[in-house]
Amino acid sequence: MSDVVLYEVADRVATITLNRPDARNALSSEVLTLLPDFARQAEASDDVDVVILTGADPAFCAGLDLKELGSTGGNLRGAGAVGEDRPDLGTVEGRPGPWPSIGKPVIGAVNGVAVTGGFELALACDFLIASERARFADTHARIGVQPGWGLTVLLPQAVGIRRARELSLTGNFLDAETALAWGLVNHVVAHDDLLPTARQLAADIATNDQVGARRILRTYAENEFSYRGEGWRTESAAARAWLKSGGGSPAEVEARRQAVMARGREQTT
Repeated sequence: MSDVVLYEVADRVATITLNRPDARNALSSEVLTLLPDFARQAEASDDVDVVILTGADPAFCAGLDLKELGSTGGNLRGAGAVGEDRPDLGTVEGRPGPWPSIGKPVIGAVNGVAVTGGFELALACDFLIASERARFADTHARIGVQPGWGLTVLLPQAVGIRRARELSLTGNFLDAETALAWGLVNHVVAHDDLLPTARQLAADIATNDQVGARRILRTYAENEFSYRGEGWRTESAAARAWLKSGGGSPAEVEARRQAVMARGREQTT
C-alpha cells in the first residue's frame, strides 16, 4: 500500500496524515483516492471516536498538485473532483470535496501552509488547531480554477464575507495569529505542541457519550445545510460551468504555476 497518506489509531483517535512532504502534501490523484477511503475506515471503526487530520512537516496541504494539474488535470476531475454534479449536493451527506461527510468529529491540526484545495480541506474539519507556523491562502483566482469544495460557503462562515472576499481576491497569506483573531482557528500553539494539543482535545471528546456527541455534531451539520445548502449547489454549478467553458485547462494552469509558487514562497518566508 502506498504511504502518501498515513493512518493510525491510538486511544480511540484516528490520525490521518498527508505524507508527501517534498510536495508540500499536494493532492495528487493517489491522495484523493486514499484520503476518503481512510475517512470512511475511521467512520466504520468501532475503535475510533475522533479523527485528527494533519500533514507531514513542513506543510499541511498545498492544495491540488499543480504539476499533475498542469499536465493531465486528472486530480481536478478524479476522486473528490471539483464541481461534481451530484443530486445530494446541499445535504449533510452531499458535501463535495476530498473529505467526505462522516459522523465523527474531525479536528484539523494545521502544521504549516494550507493553500487553496488544502485550505478547503482544513475548512471541512469541524474545528482547527494551528501551529504557530500555519499559514492559509486561497489562490484559486491566481491559478485560474473555480472553487468546488465549499470554500465560498465555509470561508465566509468562518471569517465573515468581507474578509473572505479579501482572501479570495488577493490570494494573500493569512498568518496563524491573524487566523485566530479572525475566528478561522480555535487555538494557536507552539509547533511541537500541535499534535499533543489536538490529541488532548480528542481525548476530551472521546470521554463523552458518543451517541449523544454524534447526534449534536449532526445537528450542527443539519442546521448549516438547512440555510447554506443552496450555496453549495451554486458553487458546484459555477465550477462545472467553468470547466465546461475550458477554464482551468492544464495549459493555463502550467503557465501560472511557477508565478503562484514563487509568490507563495515570498509571503511565507
